[in-house]
Amino acid sequence: MNKPQLPSPITLAQIHEVVGGTIHGDSRTPISGLTTLGEADPNALSFIANDKMSKAAATLRVAALLVHRHVADLAVPQIVVDNPMLAFARVAQTFFVRPQAPRGIAEHVMQGADVRIGTDPSIWPFVTLGDRVMIGDRVTIYPGVFVGSDSTIGDDSVLYPNVVVREGCSLGARAIVHSGTVIGADGFGYVQHQGRHHKIPQLGGVVIEDDVELGANVTVDRATFGRTLVKQGTKVDNLVQIAHNVIVGEHCILVAQVGIAGSTTIGHHVMIGGQAGLADHLTIGDQVMIAAKAGVNRSIESNQVVGGIPAMPREKALRIQGGIFQLPEMKELVRNLEQRVAILETELKKTSNRVSRSNAARSKNGSQADKKVRHQRSRGA
Repeated sequence: MNKPQLPSPITLAQIHEVVGGTIHGDSRTPISGLTTLGEADPNALSFIANDKMSKAAATLRVAALLVHRHVADLAVPQIVVDNPMLAFARVAQTFFVRPQAPRGIAEHVMQGADVRIGTDPSIWPFVTLGDRVMIGDRVTIYPGVFVGSDSTIGDDSVLYPNVVVREGCSLGARAIVHSGTVIGADGFGYVQHQGRHHKIPQLGGVVIEDDVELGANVTVDRATFGRTLVKQGTKVDNLVQIAHNVIVGEHCILVAQVGIAGSTTIGHHVMIGGQAGLADHLTIGDQVMIAAKAGVNRSIESNQVVGGIPAMPREKALRIQGGIFQLPEMKELVRNLEQRVAILETELKKTSNRVSRSNAARSKNGSQADKKVRHQRSRGA
Protein backbone atom coordinates (compact mmCIF):
# COMPACT_ATOMS: atom_id res chain seq x y z
CA MET A 1 0.00 0.00 0.00
CA ASN A 2 1.28 3.48 -0.84
CA LYS A 3 2.10 5.70 2.11
CA PRO A 4 2.89 9.42 2.09
CA GLN A 5 6.69 9.64 2.12
CA LEU A 6 9.12 12.53 1.82
CA PRO A 7 12.36 12.27 -0.16
CA SER A 8 14.20 13.74 2.83
CA PRO A 9 12.99 13.97 6.45
CA ILE A 10 11.68 17.09 8.13
CA THR A 11 11.93 17.78 11.85
CA LEU A 12 9.26 18.02 14.51
CA ALA A 13 10.25 21.66 14.91
CA GLN A 14 9.28 22.33 11.26
CA ILE A 15 5.93 20.72 11.87
CA HIS A 16 5.49 22.83 15.00
CA GLU A 17 5.98 25.98 12.90
CA VAL A 18 2.96 24.96 10.81
CA VAL A 19 0.56 23.69 13.50
CA GLY A 20 1.62 25.64 16.61
CA GLY A 21 0.87 24.12 20.00
CA THR A 22 3.40 22.83 22.55
CA ILE A 23 6.20 20.36 21.91
CA HIS A 24 6.89 17.60 24.44
CA GLY A 25 10.06 15.73 23.55
CA ASP A 26 12.91 16.16 21.09
CA SER A 27 12.08 18.86 18.54
CA ARG A 28 14.81 17.48 16.25
CA THR A 29 12.95 14.18 15.76
CA PRO A 30 13.02 13.36 12.03
CA ILE A 31 9.70 12.73 10.24
CA SER A 32 9.58 11.23 6.75
CA GLY A 33 6.01 9.93 6.49
CA LEU A 34 2.43 9.96 7.72
CA THR A 35 0.53 7.02 9.16
CA THR A 36 -2.61 6.08 11.06
CA LEU A 37 -2.79 4.45 14.48
CA GLY A 38 -3.63 1.20 12.73
CA GLU A 39 -0.20 0.87 11.13
CA ALA A 40 3.16 1.18 12.86
CA ASP A 41 5.90 3.22 11.19
CA PRO A 42 8.85 4.38 13.33
CA ASN A 43 9.59 7.20 10.87
CA ALA A 44 6.07 8.59 10.55
CA LEU A 45 3.81 11.14 12.24
CA SER A 46 0.35 10.14 13.48
CA PHE A 47 -2.32 11.77 15.63
CA ILE A 48 -4.57 11.10 18.63
CA ALA A 49 -7.89 12.94 18.56
CA ASN A 50 -9.42 11.64 21.81
CA ASP A 51 -8.77 9.53 24.91
CA LYS A 52 -10.09 6.37 23.27
CA MET A 53 -7.41 6.66 20.59
CA SER A 54 -4.78 7.12 23.31
CA LYS A 55 -5.30 3.51 24.40
CA ALA A 56 -4.78 2.29 20.84
CA ALA A 57 -1.52 4.23 20.61
CA ALA A 58 -0.02 2.67 23.74
CA THR A 59 1.70 -0.16 21.87
CA LEU A 60 2.20 1.53 18.50
CA ARG A 61 5.62 2.57 17.22
CA VAL A 62 5.64 5.96 15.50
CA ALA A 63 8.15 8.79 15.33
CA ALA A 64 5.86 11.42 16.87
CA LEU A 65 2.25 12.26 17.60
CA LEU A 66 -0.13 15.18 17.36
CA VAL A 67 -2.31 15.00 20.51
CA HIS A 68 -5.16 16.88 22.14
CA ARG A 69 -3.44 16.60 25.54
CA HIS A 70 -0.02 15.41 26.64
CA VAL A 71 0.06 11.65 27.20
CA ALA A 72 2.90 11.06 29.65
CA ASP A 73 2.69 7.26 29.32
CA LEU A 74 3.68 7.40 25.63
CA ALA A 75 7.45 7.49 25.17
CA VAL A 76 7.35 9.40 21.87
CA PRO A 77 7.63 13.12 21.13
CA GLN A 78 4.28 14.89 21.03
CA ILE A 79 2.85 18.21 19.92
CA VAL A 80 -0.23 19.24 21.89
CA VAL A 81 -2.75 21.15 19.76
CA ASP A 82 -6.46 21.94 20.12
CA ASN A 83 -7.49 19.91 17.05
CA PRO A 84 -5.03 17.11 16.18
CA MET A 85 -6.96 16.00 13.09
CA LEU A 86 -6.94 19.51 11.65
CA ALA A 87 -3.23 19.83 12.45
CA PHE A 88 -2.58 16.50 10.73
CA ALA A 89 -4.39 17.75 7.62
CA ARG A 90 -2.29 20.92 7.61
CA VAL A 91 0.90 18.90 7.83
CA ALA A 92 -0.22 16.73 4.93
CA GLN A 93 -1.14 19.76 2.83
CA THR A 94 2.06 21.66 3.61
CA PHE A 95 4.68 18.95 3.27
CA PHE A 96 3.16 16.00 1.40
CA VAL A 97 1.04 17.54 -1.36
CA ARG A 98 3.33 18.49 -4.20
CA PRO A 99 2.07 21.45 -6.24
CA GLN A 100 2.03 20.72 -9.94
CA ALA A 101 4.14 22.85 -12.21
CA PRO A 102 2.12 24.68 -14.88
CA ARG A 103 1.91 22.61 -18.05
CA GLY A 104 0.61 25.32 -20.34
CA ILE A 105 -2.01 24.61 -22.96
CA ALA A 106 -1.76 21.30 -24.79
CA GLU A 107 -1.82 21.16 -28.55
CA HIS A 108 -5.00 19.12 -28.80
CA VAL A 109 -7.33 21.56 -27.05
CA MET A 110 -10.48 22.65 -28.88
CA GLN A 111 -11.16 26.34 -28.26
CA GLY A 112 -14.12 28.40 -29.42
CA ALA A 113 -14.16 32.13 -30.15
CA ASP A 114 -13.06 34.74 -27.61
CA VAL A 115 -11.75 32.26 -25.03
CA ARG A 116 -9.72 33.93 -22.27
CA ILE A 117 -7.21 31.93 -20.24
CA GLY A 118 -5.33 33.32 -17.22
CA THR A 119 -1.70 32.91 -16.27
CA ASP A 120 0.05 29.58 -15.53
CA PRO A 121 -2.65 27.25 -16.83
CA SER A 122 -2.44 23.46 -17.02
CA ILE A 123 -4.86 22.45 -19.73
CA TRP A 124 -4.39 18.86 -20.84
CA PRO A 125 -5.12 17.36 -24.27
CA PHE A 126 -8.66 16.70 -25.49
CA VAL A 127 -10.25 19.52 -23.51
CA THR A 128 -13.08 21.43 -25.20
CA LEU A 129 -13.70 25.10 -24.41
CA GLY A 130 -16.77 26.77 -25.92
CA ASP A 131 -17.16 30.34 -27.08
CA ARG A 132 -16.42 33.17 -24.63
CA VAL A 133 -15.21 30.81 -21.91
CA MET A 134 -13.15 32.52 -19.20
CA ILE A 135 -10.48 30.51 -17.37
CA GLY A 136 -8.79 32.06 -14.32
CA ASP A 137 -5.16 31.91 -13.20
CA ARG A 138 -3.44 28.63 -12.31
CA VAL A 139 -6.42 26.52 -13.37
CA THR A 140 -5.88 22.81 -14.04
CA ILE A 141 -8.17 21.07 -16.53
CA TYR A 142 -7.61 17.37 -17.17
CA PRO A 143 -8.34 15.39 -20.38
CA GLY A 144 -11.90 14.96 -21.52
CA VAL A 145 -13.29 18.05 -19.79
CA PHE A 146 -15.99 20.03 -21.62
CA VAL A 147 -16.66 23.66 -20.70
CA GLY A 148 -19.63 25.15 -22.52
CA SER A 149 -19.95 28.62 -23.97
CA ASP A 150 -20.19 31.64 -21.66
CA SER A 151 -18.96 29.66 -18.66
CA THR A 152 -16.36 30.81 -16.13
CA ILE A 153 -13.78 28.84 -14.15
CA GLY A 154 -12.23 30.71 -11.19
CA ASP A 155 -8.58 30.96 -10.15
CA ASP A 156 -6.76 27.87 -8.82
CA SER A 157 -9.63 25.54 -9.67
CA VAL A 158 -9.13 21.91 -10.67
CA LEU A 159 -11.39 19.97 -13.03
CA TYR A 160 -10.55 16.26 -13.14
CA PRO A 161 -11.02 14.05 -16.24
CA ASN A 162 -14.40 13.94 -17.96
CA VAL A 163 -16.05 16.76 -16.04
CA VAL A 164 -18.82 18.57 -17.94
CA VAL A 165 -19.59 22.23 -17.31
CA ARG A 166 -22.47 23.18 -19.56
CA GLU A 167 -23.04 26.59 -21.09
CA GLY A 168 -23.66 29.62 -18.90
CA CYS A 169 -22.28 28.17 -15.67
CA SER A 170 -19.83 29.72 -13.23
CA LEU A 171 -17.28 28.15 -10.86
CA GLY A 172 -15.54 30.26 -8.25
CA ALA A 173 -11.94 30.24 -7.07
CA ARG A 174 -10.31 27.08 -5.73
CA ALA A 175 -13.20 24.85 -6.84
CA ILE A 176 -12.39 21.14 -7.07
CA VAL A 177 -14.58 19.04 -9.36
CA HIS A 178 -13.96 15.28 -9.53
CA SER A 179 -14.34 13.00 -12.50
CA GLY A 180 -17.71 12.39 -14.09
CA THR A 181 -19.47 15.34 -12.51
CA VAL A 182 -21.96 17.26 -14.64
CA ILE A 183 -22.69 20.91 -13.87
CA GLY A 184 -25.56 22.54 -15.73
CA ALA A 185 -27.50 19.59 -17.16
CA ASP A 186 -31.14 20.41 -17.78
CA GLY A 187 -33.37 20.43 -14.75
CA PHE A 188 -36.09 17.79 -14.69
CA GLY A 189 -38.99 19.98 -15.83
CA TYR A 190 -42.04 18.75 -17.77
CA VAL A 191 -45.72 19.61 -18.11
CA GLN A 192 -48.23 16.89 -18.85
CA HIS A 193 -50.85 17.41 -21.54
CA GLN A 194 -53.10 14.81 -23.18
CA GLY A 195 -51.02 11.94 -21.82
CA ARG A 196 -47.66 13.29 -22.97
CA HIS A 197 -44.81 14.98 -21.09
CA HIS A 198 -43.79 18.26 -22.72
CA LYS A 199 -40.35 19.62 -21.86
CA ILE A 200 -40.07 22.96 -20.09
CA PRO A 201 -36.92 24.66 -21.43
CA GLN A 202 -34.33 25.09 -18.70
CA LEU A 203 -33.04 28.59 -19.40
CA GLY A 204 -31.16 29.37 -16.18
CA GLY A 205 -27.61 28.56 -15.08
CA VAL A 206 -25.50 27.24 -12.20
CA VAL A 207 -23.25 29.20 -9.84
CA ILE A 208 -20.64 27.35 -7.78
CA GLU A 209 -18.95 29.73 -5.34
CA ASP A 210 -15.38 29.73 -3.95
CA ASP A 211 -13.81 26.74 -2.18
CA VAL A 212 -16.54 24.28 -3.16
CA GLU A 213 -15.59 20.65 -3.78
CA LEU A 214 -17.83 18.34 -5.80
CA GLY A 215 -17.16 14.60 -5.66
CA ALA A 216 -17.26 12.11 -8.52
CA ASN A 217 -20.47 11.77 -10.55
CA VAL A 218 -22.27 14.65 -8.88
CA THR A 219 -25.03 16.35 -10.86
CA VAL A 220 -25.94 20.00 -10.37
CA ASP A 221 -28.86 20.85 -12.67
CA ARG A 222 -29.31 24.24 -14.28
CA ALA A 223 -32.21 26.38 -13.15
CA THR A 224 -35.44 26.70 -15.07
CA PHE A 225 -34.96 30.46 -14.69
CA GLY A 226 -32.36 32.23 -12.58
CA ARG A 227 -29.70 29.97 -11.09
CA THR A 228 -28.98 26.87 -9.08
CA LEU A 229 -26.53 27.97 -6.38
CA VAL A 230 -23.95 26.16 -4.25
CA LYS A 231 -22.41 28.66 -1.85
CA GLN A 232 -18.83 28.95 -0.69
CA GLY A 233 -17.05 26.28 1.29
CA THR A 234 -19.64 23.55 0.74
CA LYS A 235 -18.34 19.99 0.23
CA VAL A 236 -20.34 17.48 -1.79
CA ASP A 237 -19.62 13.74 -1.78
CA ASN A 238 -19.95 11.34 -4.72
CA LEU A 239 -23.25 10.62 -6.49
CA VAL A 240 -25.21 13.56 -5.12
CA GLN A 241 -28.13 15.06 -7.06
CA ILE A 242 -28.81 18.81 -6.73
CA ALA A 243 -31.88 19.69 -8.76
CA HIS A 244 -32.85 22.89 -10.57
CA ASN A 245 -33.15 26.14 -8.60
CA VAL A 246 -31.83 24.56 -5.41
CA ILE A 247 -29.80 26.83 -3.12
CA VAL A 248 -27.20 25.17 -0.88
CA GLY A 249 -25.81 27.47 1.81
CA GLU A 250 -22.25 28.10 2.95
CA HIS A 251 -20.05 25.35 4.40
CA CYS A 252 -22.55 22.52 4.11
CA ILE A 253 -21.71 18.81 3.95
CA LEU A 254 -23.70 16.59 1.56
CA VAL A 255 -22.75 12.91 1.89
CA ALA A 256 -22.96 10.31 -0.90
CA GLN A 257 -26.26 9.64 -2.70
CA VAL A 258 -28.11 12.59 -1.22
CA GLY A 259 -30.94 13.78 -3.47
CA ILE A 260 -32.34 17.31 -3.28
CA ALA A 261 -35.47 18.07 -5.30
CA GLY A 262 -36.11 21.34 -7.13
CA SER A 263 -36.37 24.77 -5.54
CA THR A 264 -35.40 23.64 -2.06
CA THR A 265 -33.31 26.11 -0.06
CA ILE A 266 -30.70 24.89 2.44
CA GLY A 267 -29.13 27.16 5.06
CA HIS A 268 -25.49 27.38 6.10
CA HIS A 269 -23.50 24.69 7.93
CA VAL A 270 -26.12 22.02 7.21
CA MET A 271 -25.01 18.37 7.32
CA ILE A 272 -26.97 15.79 5.30
CA GLY A 273 -26.18 12.09 5.77
CA GLY A 274 -25.85 9.55 2.99
CA GLN A 275 -28.91 8.56 0.93
CA ALA A 276 -31.12 11.19 2.53
CA GLY A 277 -33.81 12.58 0.25
CA LEU A 278 -35.31 16.08 0.36
CA ALA A 279 -38.60 16.93 -1.34
CA ASP A 280 -39.09 20.03 -3.49
CA HIS A 281 -39.81 23.60 -2.38
CA LEU A 282 -38.62 23.07 1.20
CA THR A 283 -36.66 25.42 3.43
CA ILE A 284 -33.97 23.84 5.62
CA GLY A 285 -32.69 26.16 8.33
CA ASP A 286 -29.11 26.86 9.36
CA GLN A 287 -27.01 24.24 11.17
CA VAL A 288 -29.54 21.47 10.66
CA MET A 289 -28.33 17.86 10.83
CA ILE A 290 -30.21 15.30 8.72
CA ALA A 291 -29.43 11.66 9.44
CA ALA A 292 -28.57 9.12 6.75
CA LYS A 293 -31.51 7.66 4.79
CA ALA A 294 -33.89 10.29 6.16
CA GLY A 295 -36.90 11.26 4.05
CA VAL A 296 -37.51 14.99 4.44
CA ASN A 297 -40.96 16.06 3.26
CA ARG A 298 -41.41 19.20 5.35
CA SER A 299 -39.36 22.32 6.02
CA ILE A 300 -37.06 22.24 9.05
CA GLU A 301 -36.25 25.12 11.37
CA SER A 302 -32.64 25.98 12.24
CA ASN A 303 -30.54 23.98 14.71
CA GLN A 304 -32.63 20.81 14.48
CA VAL A 305 -31.41 17.21 14.32
CA VAL A 306 -33.78 14.96 12.38
CA GLY A 307 -33.91 11.43 11.03
CA GLY A 308 -36.31 8.71 9.91
CA ILE A 309 -38.94 8.39 7.19
CA PRO A 310 -40.65 10.80 7.24
CA ALA A 311 -38.02 12.90 8.97
CA MET A 312 -38.79 13.77 12.60
CA PRO A 313 -36.77 14.82 15.67
CA ARG A 314 -33.86 12.43 15.96
CA GLU A 315 -34.74 11.23 19.48
CA LYS A 316 -38.23 10.21 18.34
CA ALA A 317 -36.83 8.53 15.22
CA LEU A 318 -34.42 6.50 17.38
CA ARG A 319 -37.25 5.36 19.65
CA ILE A 320 -39.26 4.25 16.64
CA GLN A 321 -36.24 2.46 15.23
CA GLY A 322 -35.71 0.73 18.55
CA GLY A 323 -39.36 -0.33 18.51
CA ILE A 324 -38.93 -1.84 15.04
CA PHE A 325 -36.14 -4.05 16.34
CA GLN A 326 -38.54 -5.36 19.02
CA LEU A 327 -41.37 -6.16 16.59
CA PRO A 328 -40.87 -9.99 16.61
CA GLU A 329 -41.09 -10.10 20.40
CA MET A 330 -44.01 -7.67 20.39
CA LYS A 331 -45.81 -9.82 17.79
CA GLU A 332 -45.36 -12.91 19.96
CA LEU A 333 -46.55 -10.98 23.01
CA VAL A 334 -49.69 -9.81 21.18
CA ARG A 335 -50.39 -13.40 20.03
CA ASN A 336 -50.12 -14.65 23.62
CA LEU A 337 -52.35 -11.84 24.85
CA GLU A 338 -54.95 -12.67 22.19
CA GLN A 339 -54.98 -16.30 23.33
CA ARG A 340 -55.32 -15.29 26.96
CA VAL A 341 -58.12 -12.86 26.13
CA ALA A 342 -59.93 -15.59 24.16
CA ILE A 343 -59.69 -17.95 27.15
CA LEU A 344 -60.93 -15.24 29.51
CA GLU A 345 -63.82 -14.42 27.19
CA THR A 346 -64.78 -18.12 27.05
CA GLU A 347 -64.67 -18.40 30.84
CA LEU A 348 -66.60 -15.16 31.19
CA LYS A 349 -69.26 -16.45 28.81
CA LYS A 350 -69.58 -19.71 30.77
CA THR A 351 -69.85 -17.78 34.03
CA SER A 352 -72.40 -15.46 32.50
CA ASN A 353 -74.47 -18.44 31.31
CA ARG A 354 -74.37 -20.04 34.79
CA VAL A 355 -75.45 -16.79 36.40
CA SER A 356 -78.27 -16.42 33.88
CA ARG A 357 -79.51 -19.97 34.54
CA SER A 358 -79.28 -19.39 38.29
CA ASN A 359 -81.22 -16.16 38.04
CA ALA A 360 -83.82 -17.83 35.87
CA ALA A 361 -84.21 -20.63 38.40
CA ARG A 362 -84.61 -18.14 41.25
CA SER A 363 -87.13 -16.22 39.25
CA LYS A 364 -89.14 -19.41 38.53
CA ASN A 365 -89.02 -20.51 42.17
CA GLY A 366 -90.02 -17.04 43.26
CA SER A 367 -92.99 -17.03 40.92
CA GLN A 368 -94.18 -20.42 42.16
CA ALA A 369 -93.88 -19.28 45.79
CA ASP A 370 -95.86 -16.12 45.04
CA LYS A 371 -98.54 -18.19 43.33
CA LYS A 372 -98.80 -20.50 46.35
CA VAL A 373 -99.11 -17.52 48.74
CA ARG A 374 -101.84 -15.97 46.61
CA HIS A 375 -103.69 -19.29 46.47
CA GLN A 376 -103.57 -19.67 50.28
CA ARG A 377 -104.80 -16.13 50.78
CA SER A 378 -107.69 -16.68 48.43
CA ARG A 379 -108.77 -19.83 50.32
CA GLY A 380 -108.60 -18.00 53.62
CA ALA A 381 -110.80 -15.28 52.29
